[in-house]
Amino acid sequence: MPRYDYVSMGFYTYDCLGWPFTEVPPGGGTVLIDELTLAVSGAGGTAAIAAARMGLKTLAVAGVGDDLMGDWVLQRLKHFGVDTSGVQRRPGWKTSSSIVLTRQDGSRPALHRGGATADFFVTEDLFSQTTDTAVFHAGGVGLMDAMDKGQSARLMKAAKAAGAITTVDVFAGSPKDLPAIAQVLPYTDYFMPSIEEAQALCGLASHGDTAKFFLDMGVGACVLTLGGDGAYYHDRSGVKFHIPAFDIHVKCTCGCGDAFDAGFAVGLVKGFDAETCVRFAQATSALNATGLGSQAGVESFEHTLAFMKNTKTRR
Repeated sequence: MPRYDYVSMGFYTYDCLGWPFTEVPPGGGTVLIDELTLAVSGAGGTAAIAAARMGLKTLAVAGVGDDLMGDWVLQRLKHFGVDTSGVQRRPGWKTSSSIVLTRQDGSRPALHRGGATADFFVTEDLFSQTTDTAVFHAGGVGLMDAMDKGQSARLMKAAKAAGAITTVDVFAGSPKDLPAIAQVLPYTDYFMPSIEEAQALCGLASHGDTAKFFLDMGVGACVLTLGGDGAYYHDRSGVKFHIPAFDIHVKCTCGCGDAFDAGFAVGLVKGFDAETCVRFAQATSALNATGLGSQAGVESFEHTLAFMKNTKTRR
């Protein structure tokens, strides 16, 4: 049996979130808001906490700064039972941090400072710990500057050799981001970008053509998150389907795609078939969207499963 159910490597951020955001006050003015909260976010951080809340034994692999934000990120991860022995800190590093202001419609303008996500590096002597898992997730490929120069690919190759299922999510805005991401794709069982990121990388319009582009680059299956339109699945055997989004009142979309990644991993660990994995991932993402900040609506595996079974989907 592997030591962990889930290893989530990558982008971990300290987020301060406010709701509802209506306007930037002129000069030194003030606008009152209803809610203010803190959250560990990012493609790696959101996934780690959401997976842990749903019962997976989870290891965080990331970098944080030797600052107050880094202290809080580590404390919060430990609060949810996430193993933080894979989190690196170095003198002078700064924690990746954001100020996120969420509008009534769920959209979220943000101010972001990059940080230790770009600096951390998993050396070969750490591979045995970080690959001893049922599911290995690389979240935020394209932002991990040190790891994106080939080490992420080597680590994922080692994870597959150790018997782990591998999943990947990315940060991408244009075709120039493709070379760093292309390195990990031959070792990726499930590639799970948003449709916007996937299309930015490949320049193709249809879901099928977009998925085929990445299948041809070596991934086992492409799972595209479509926001309010649900999710699209397409694998190398030719299986493809669309799952609609759940019909919910959206409060904040921060971390929804990352919560989806965690839900999909839970489905894999539980032995769900592909369609149920996507449905469960959609349920995790939907619950995330009902609260302010990443993981806000995710409570437990049982709660998410009941939500999946009892909540109507959008037409």
